Amino acid sequence: MKFRAFPAHMVKVAAIALAVSATAQARIGHAPSAAAAPLRSPIISSEFIYADAPYPQAHASTIVELPDRTLAAAWFGGSGESQPDVRIWFARRGATRWETPVAVADGVSADGQRFPTWNPVLFQPANGALHLFYKVGPNPRAWWGMVIRSTDGGRHWSRPQRLPDGVLGPIKNKPVIAPDGSWVSPSSREEGSAEANIWSIRIERSTDRGRSWQVGDAVASPMHIEAIQPSILFHRDGRLELVARTRQGALAMSWSRDAGRHWSPIAAIDLPNPNAGTDAVTLRDGRQLIVYNHSAHLPERPGDGARWPLNIGLSDDGVRWRNALTLESKPRPDGYAYPAVIQTRDGLVHITYTHNRTKIRHVVIDPTQLR
Repeated sequence: MKFRAFPAHMVKVAAIALAVSATAQARIGHAPSAAAAPLRSPIISSEFIYADAPYPQAHASTIVELPDRTLAAAWFGGSGESQPDVRIWFARRGATRWETPVAVADGVSADGQRFPTWNPVLFQPANGALHLFYKVGPNPRAWWGMVIRSTDGGRHWSRPQRLPDGVLGPIKNKPVIAPDGSWVSPSSREEGSAEANIWSIRIERSTDRGRSWQVGDAVASPMHIEAIQPSILFHRDGRLELVARTRQGALAMSWSRDAGRHWSPIAAIDLPNPNAGTDAVTLRDGRQLIVYNHSAHLPERPGDGARWPLNIGLSDDGVRWRNALTLESKPRPDGYAYPAVIQTRDGLVHITYTHNRTKIRHVVIDPTQLR
């Protein structure tokens, strides 16, 4: 993907975002208060989901807890992003290790033409089938949404179903179930040419458990902040918050008071973003947790080393954030990218992410040890 220079009317926005990001960067070196209780390492375990694979590149993982309390993950793998041989891979985690991954979806059309697959998203509603949403198409400006379902935890899958025209499904991060019972899917759009690629967020909602979807209007951005790939958070006062990737050097937020039907204008928050994917989750203790690259360096192209370090951020209100933990800090050519995060019923936090475009890493965190 090529990145455009900022138009003149966006220079001020970028400067504000980068200044905010610099403030966040300064927090890294702050020592804990002398009065704070000693903490043990929040990292319980760290492992690769697989050691060897029949493809050289992997990316865009997603993770879910199944009804039997086991874990499952998916990602796309092939000779390289946007190549027609890229398929969706899936694995379950048994009692002691991840099972051997299997390919569960590809981009072969009815006429035999083959397209790449993109960005799988696992979603397990209560008392329902496991959903695996993904995209098929030549590029993010021309892809379409697909879904397969499983009633046995991913051992067997339904035939692929194309989502209705205009519905893309969750673009990178997991749907949530709003207080009114509706499914709220964090979606976004990339439109125009490769050189003039316009970004926008459009939340999709279903009130009938995914049988039909309503696509919201593009979330307003009067400050000309271009954002995609949102995550959706919950707040105690009933509001929903989305946090998204941007091109302007800082993460962005928007708020809804009506279960995701309408959203406030996009604004920057005080965490940096090098135009890289993130994911976030609301913890059961009310804190907001995000996994992100703590850098404001905007790359000329993906994979130029800007996607490191990889960090965990925390917030009590969704507005003021603090860097709580560094997961990866060693520079690598393709960095650490596209995290996915969930909190399981035992209270632990599970994170998966792309490790140097070759493997998917799974990390388990004890959130009580994060401050």
